Formats: sequence, C-alpha cells, structure tokens
Amino acid sequence: MRWPWSSSSTDKERDPSLSTKDFPIAADWSHYRDPRNIIPVVVLTGSAFALSTFYRSYLKRIPQAINIGPEFWRKRSLFGKVTSVGDADNFRLFHTPGGRLAGWGLLPWRRVPGTAKELKEKTIHIRLAGIDAPEMAHFGNPAQPFSREACDFLTSYVLYRRVRAYVHKRDQYDRAVATVYVRRWLLRRDVGLQMLKMGLATVYEAKSGAEYGNLEEKYRKAEKWARLKRMGMWGGSKKHYESPRDFKTRTGQAKPTK
Repeated sequence: MRWPWSSSSTDKERDPSLSTKDFPIAADWSHYRDPRNIIPVVVLTGSAFALSTFYRSYLKRIPQAINIGPEFWRKRSLFGKVTSVGDADNFRLFHTPGGRLAGWGLLPWRRVPGTAKELKEKTIHIRLAGIDAPEMAHFGNPAQPFSREACDFLTSYVLYRRVRAYVHKRDQYDRAVATVYVRRWLLRRDVGLQMLKMGLATVYEAKSGAEYGNLEEKYRKAEKWARLKRMGMWGGSKKHYESPRDFKTRTGQAKPTK
C-alpha cells in the first residue's frame, strides 16, 4: 500500500506534461546579471562611498590638534570659531567644518558650546605662525612690556569670531602652527601680519623649526615698517628693548623647537 503523499516514478509517467525542466537543480543567475539590476546597485554604492568620503574630508569635525591628519598639514585649512585667547600669539579654535553652509549656528545640533566644561578637549590650540609676541606673566616670571597690549589686541581682533587657519605643522606643545585669517570690515586680514604692523610682535626667530607659511619676507617688511614708525614695542628706547625670544631665554621660558 502506498501513502497518499508519497510519490513514485509512475506518477511522472502518468502525466506526460511534466519534464525535468520543471525541477531545476541549479539557481538561475541571469536575473543578477541583468544591466537593469546591476546599474542601480553600482550607482547607489558609488554614491554612498562618495558621500562618506566627502563627509570625512570636509564635514567631519576635528576636536584637537592631535587629531589633524597628514592630509591637512601644509595643504588645507580649518574653519572655526575662536573660543578663548591665551597668550598674545595663541588661542583656542572650535572647528566648524562647512560653516553656515553646513548648518553651524543655524541648526540646534550644530552649535558651538558656550562653557569651558563643554569645550574641554574639543578645541584646537592654535599658535600663530611666523611671529613672536611679548610674554605674559608665567611660572612666577614677570610679564614682558607690551604683553598686555598685545594680548588685548589679539583678543579684540579674533575672540568669538570665525577665522580660517592654514595649518603648517604641530609643535612640541601639541599646538597647530598656522597662518590665520579673519574677516574685518569685509576684508580678509592676516592676524600675524596685523600684529607685526602694530608693533605688538616680532618675526619669529629660531635656529631651527621656524614656520612662516611662505610669508617670511612679507613679515620682515612689516616688522621693519613698524620699527621705522616706532609702533608699539618699538616706541621705547633701543637700549632697553628686549625681544620676546631674548626675554624667554633670560627668564628660562624658552625651549628648543622640534
């Protein structure tokens, strides 16, 4: 006796319409080779990869100088908002890639934090390239003449403003040495150059490791002009003048550059 759900070769013999083609033994891949299916997949995959690459290259925020990749040094710039000023030649920058076009300052989740706690480990320490400003009081040492004026000028010039920093290298203090530009009255100004013209900084002098961003000649002309006009620190007696470099050496604050 045969069970009702069982099958046998006689079943096939009784139905001549059945053939081996009705029982495929391999998958049909022609569907996957159809250009109408391949092209959309390739386009979507390529678009996703391109968007991911664009985001990582231009829209991903860099929290600190140690996170700046080799593709940025001497090649690209960082756009952001200055959140604090330290000495007269360095400050903290909160990186806002894409600026307002990327929603910074417009979207709730694209805002610059307002407190020191929120900004902790989220800002890039910027050192102005090519200049040396008078030293503020540090480690029990007195402040250098014109250090307060220089710091006040830098503060009024860049604090809470959006700037663009062309980064050159990272120094021994994990700061990004950069040439920095800020918009003032619709004009783009080189911050370091303006300080030289005001007599509030000198051209950076070092036996090695100095970085000028290809602007050394321009900076030296600005310093020479400030000397002739007796601007800022050049207004006093030459006999009592001491450069920021000499001051740091005398007070033991100077350290070798990398």
